[in-house]
Amino acid sequence: MLMKGVTLRGLEVFEALAKTGSVAQAAELTGLSQPAVSQQLRNLEKALGSDLVDHSRRPMLVTAAGRNFLNRTEVVLSELRLAQSELTVMDLTHLSTLSIGLIDDFDNDLTPRLVTILADSLTQCRFKMITASSHDISRAMAARDLHIAVAASTGEQREDIVEYPLVRDPFILVAPKGFLTDPSTQEELLRQLPLLRYDHEQLISQQIEAHLAQQKLEFEERFEIGSHLALMAMVARRIGWSVTTPLGYMRAGRFHDQIDAFPLPFGAFSRDISLFAAADWADRVPRDVAQTMRHLLQSQVIGPAISQLPWLAGQLQVMEE
Repeated sequence: MLMKGVTLRGLEVFEALAKTGSVAQAAELTGLSQPAVSQQLRNLEKALGSDLVDHSRRPMLVTAAGRNFLNRTEVVLSELRLAQSELTVMDLTHLSTLSIGLIDDFDNDLTPRLVTILADSLTQCRFKMITASSHDISRAMAARDLHIAVAASTGEQREDIVEYPLVRDPFILVAPKGFLTDPSTQEELLRQLPLLRYDHEQLISQQIEAHLAQQKLEFEERFEIGSHLALMAMVARRIGWSVTTPLGYMRAGRFHDQIDAFPLPFGAFSRDISLFAAADWADRVPRDVAQTMRHLLQSQVIGPAISQLPWLAGQLQVMEE
């Protein structure tokens, strides 16, 4: 039994405060008001008999006792979120066939989790899953080769497709470790190394190029890379810098000690990742799969990303319908 005053909401608030150091940002992450965030923290500290954060500092810093407690808190909340996601899609036994396409941004952690959850429920079903680029998945969806697709949204409305928003993924700048300190004031440094672009056939490349054109920015065109991990490896090897998203950054974990990530210095913008399903399909299945995806994104991607890059709080976030 939890001691009196220790609640799940209090643990969530403490985790958010530890990540952001800000009551305002913690409120945005948890959906509470700022006074409610402060009250939840006071209740938790009173129950534990210890200060978890240094209230005199701005941004707030976690105390030594708070760091120890945070390690346990993150494990507990992560397990609860995974359990919640695994319970969300339980009854798919009525399906005889299911084909899903997922963008390859999720290949490292999220896709294996989702497949395992679905496989446990699809006991009498012929199940197919592919991973590919957003463009390829959208084409397969249009050709009715897939029942459900998870891809970047183009914003186009189609009568035969229903869109379920999943996550807002802001664009960020990645550069070789130590090359930049503040890209908003160091544009001349950016021009000393080439911009490493995604393959122009990819939707993410088209979104980035459209934004650069809107900002009236031109960079020399030298590299066009179709593989995300190859592009991140080139940044790590100090060949150039790039524009990507937190989903892409988190996928390249092996290079994090050789890469710095920053908020985009030339006009903030983001892409939306959504689940798409044919309009004539039963609504319950795609809605349940979408909700499972949101839980997995929060626990497997968003939480860890904000822990590494606290300034993403309020920008990288799950999108509810």
